[in-house]
Amino acid sequence: MAKAKVSKGYGFGTAPVFLAAISTILGTIVFLRFGFAVAHVGLAGSILIILIGHAITIPTALAIAEIATNLKVEGGGEYYMISRSFGKMLGGTIGISLYLSQAISVAFYMIAFAEAFTPLFPLIQAKTGIAPATWMVSIPATIILLFSIVKKGATFGIPMLYVVVSTLAISLLMFFMGSSAVEIAEIDMFKTIDDPIGFFTVFAIIFPAFTGMTAGVGLSGDLKNPRKSIPLGTITATLTGLVIYIFVVFKLATNLPIDVLAEDQFSMSKIALWGPIIPIGLAAATLSSAIGSILIAPRTMQALAKDQVFPFEEFNRFIAKGKGKTNEPVNATAFTAVIVLTFVSLGSVNFVAKVISMFFMITYGTLCLVSFLEHFAGNPSYRPTFRSKWYLSLVGALFCFVIMFEMSSAYALLAFVSIILIYIYLKHRSEGDDLSAMLKGVLFQATRRLQVLIQRKQTEDILSNWRPSFIAISSNSLRRLAPFDLLRWISHYYGFGTFIHFIKGQLNEETQDESKKILDQLIKMGADSKAGIYVDTIISPSFKTAIAQIIQIPGVSGLENNSILFEFDENDDSEILEIIDGCQFASVVNFNICVLRSSDRHFGYKKHIHIWLNTGDYRNANFMILLAYIIMGHPQWRGCAIQLFAAFQEKEINVEVERLNRLIDQGRIPISQKNVQKIPWNKELQTYDQLVSEHSKGADLVIMGFSLQKLTDEKGEFFKRFQDIHDILFVRSGQQIIITDEN
Repeated sequence: MAKAKVSKGYGFGTAPVFLAAISTILGTIVFLRFGFAVAHVGLAGSILIILIGHAITIPTALAIAEIATNLKVEGGGEYYMISRSFGKMLGGTIGISLYLSQAISVAFYMIAFAEAFTPLFPLIQAKTGIAPATWMVSIPATIILLFSIVKKGATFGIPMLYVVVSTLAISLLMFFMGSSAVEIAEIDMFKTIDDPIGFFTVFAIIFPAFTGMTAGVGLSGDLKNPRKSIPLGTITATLTGLVIYIFVVFKLATNLPIDVLAEDQFSMSKIALWGPIIPIGLAAATLSSAIGSILIAPRTMQALAKDQVFPFEEFNRFIAKGKGKTNEPVNATAFTAVIVLTFVSLGSVNFVAKVISMFFMITYGTLCLVSFLEHFAGNPSYRPTFRSKWYLSLVGALFCFVIMFEMSSAYALLAFVSIILIYIYLKHRSEGDDLSAMLKGVLFQATRRLQVLIQRKQTEDILSNWRPSFIAISSNSLRRLAPFDLLRWISHYYGFGTFIHFIKGQLNEETQDESKKILDQLIKMGADSKAGIYVDTIISPSFKTAIAQIIQIPGVSGLENNSILFEFDENDDSEILEIIDGCQFASVVNFNICVLRSSDRHFGYKKHIHIWLNTGDYRNANFMILLAYIIMGHPQWRGCAIQLFAAFQEKEINVEVERLNRLIDQGRIPISQKNVQKIPWNKELQTYDQLVSEHSKGADLVIMGFSLQKLTDEKGEFFKRFQDIHDILFVRSGQQIIITDEN
């Protein structure tokens, strides 16, 4: 079977990239609107507009250079770069808006091309008696241009670029060599006409002058060495444009009065050595810009179709099809020609031109954002041979998005809404969310740095600002949800939780496969319950060895783990001895220990939490009370009431009550005295579990302290008591948690 030939385009060098960019940069706006800008914002304001514009274009050019030297750049230019960095869904979203901007730009330039002939209209009318209109020039010229591009492709467009850029260079040279008959007495950098329009309104009018520097990027699929040609051609054209722009506004401001600049859009003709060269230069500039756009728009569309971005498979196949060895996008060009002619026929693209500017800004901002994020993603596969600076990319992105709203909030919102709708549509069509791993890389790097910073900043007084960082372990994760729910309540806002499913056995392929399946289920549980916890599995020969492992792992959040949660069912005490072993290990590293005795009642209506405090529980008091408040902060416990029961023997009650009140008054125990019930307890008449059952039988959660030594000696009998109570959280504080009264 014969091998299909791979289409590699024309194999152009750097010159076409530079020519496509510079011919679009030095376009309509330079010839028709720079004088207008000087008149309304002054020479200083005009230079500031140029500098702000290049604060967008230079970082974008550098970002393009960087991305181009990392990727194997193929056809599609900016779309290809964005889609291969951010993913095809976001890339397709930006790519569609970019394509429409490029296509409609052709219409904009061709209408402006017709404006170059307006100085001849009076003469034509005098000779023929017919009053010419711009459409009489724009429509035939557009048809000729489109027919030539469809028929000849880039073999016609690139040589034409050489011709028109040469004409453009001659017209600018004659402009700089000329001078006005009017003498300007002095240069006033801030002089403007009376009642000028606003700075950002002028910026919006001038901005299309800055959208041309990526024109050459669209030829990426036809370049011999895109990694070299794109950076060199794009950056050179951008810097060349910056210098020429500044010289043009300076020449205008120093040669013509501002009232002339404001009234005559062909004011450059009054300065040039030969006046007619300016309309000729304008015609060359607009034609070259149109050629640049009509060359790159179909190539963007062809790349979109190759990635199956458009809705219909047949349409994608038709548009993606190229002609000949060079893969000339004939079908995409023909489709683009329909769009161009439609908008040229309208005769005015003011509305569309503003939207175009917004979409160009979004494209440039996204390119800068790609570069900025790649600097922080730490992706080993991102190794560009040219490196921009992250802060330049950030400035470029911010400038794009801020200035969009400064130019026109309404059009900016319209552009963003359009982008969002396109994205939603593409996401709906996609089988999965294929956004690039770049964002994950950025989050990974941010988390990594934050973890290191938190560890370095930790000091002994961290206990005065204590927050929970829990590990929960269970071998019944998929059957008993109580520990999972309790952990997500604790971790909802104030802390962080890691839920680990324990698999007993040796690490082998079978247990590893089991762990992956369970992990997938746990991740789904977390997503379904909107739990802000990290889930994982552990394979270990015994529960005891599993505990020894997990208490030594670092905290996922960057905050060291400080607490552990065990769980057993009230109807099954077979796990208690293993839990006691786990508690012993956790006490070695001074973990706070919680043991949940769960029930089928599953925390009832989540309206009442009872805390029990006795003489030996002062060390546990703050931990118990804080846990109650943290749990109560979860939406599922909204409206919950906390009660603290202080049970003291009759002979000790006066001393203990005074001590408790003193600690409450000092803020050492964060609860109001009105929420404390002081209960005399006669051990000879009533056991502790009878006392608790009497007052807390209907509670949804009971929290009480325990002594690890006593629990060990009794082999867990304490956990088996309180038969009339359902869900109990037994607590032992391993840290001296301090709560200050400072606000």
